[in-house]
Amino acid sequence: MNTQNNEVKIEAYRPEYKEAFKALNEEWIKTFFVMESGDYKLLDNPEEYIIDKGGHIVFALLDNEVVGTCALVKTEDPLTYELSKMAVSPKAQGKKIGYLLGQALVDKARALKAGKIFLETNSVLVPAIKLYEKLGFEHIAISHSAYDRCDTQMELIFKD
Repeated sequence: MNTQNNEVKIEAYRPEYKEAFKALNEEWIKTFFVMESGDYKLLDNPEEYIIDKGGHIVFALLDNEVVGTCALVKTEDPLTYELSKMAVSPKAQGKKIGYLLGQALVDKARALKAGKIFLETNSVLVPAIKLYEKLGFEHIAISHSAYDRCDTQMELIFKD
């Protein structure tokens, strides 16, 4: 998975990006919220809880520096994935990196024959919600969430 937009390159997970996955996510979460146990589980062990379970993580590189990341987490339902842990460094915002990351994983889920992707977020993250809407996600009623900060859920259903 190699997508390029000007100087931004989207790459699949590599072990050397593990620390960037955690650092980028911790940065935004601590800016708006507090880290929760679910955050630590995924961020400390991305191979065990995402990659090894059939999920995917992508990274945005700008001039060979990791400036963004996002995960596609496989759920127990084989046709459902969660878009999770999207983070873009403040110094790289405004370059459509979030959109490139999200689109790469929407395309990946489609290639994997997923039925739908869902995500959990918070209504204070207005730019993120607008990004998810641009990617085709629609708001749904909130059901169980692993995160206290979640007050918004969205899904993208693939229609053949």
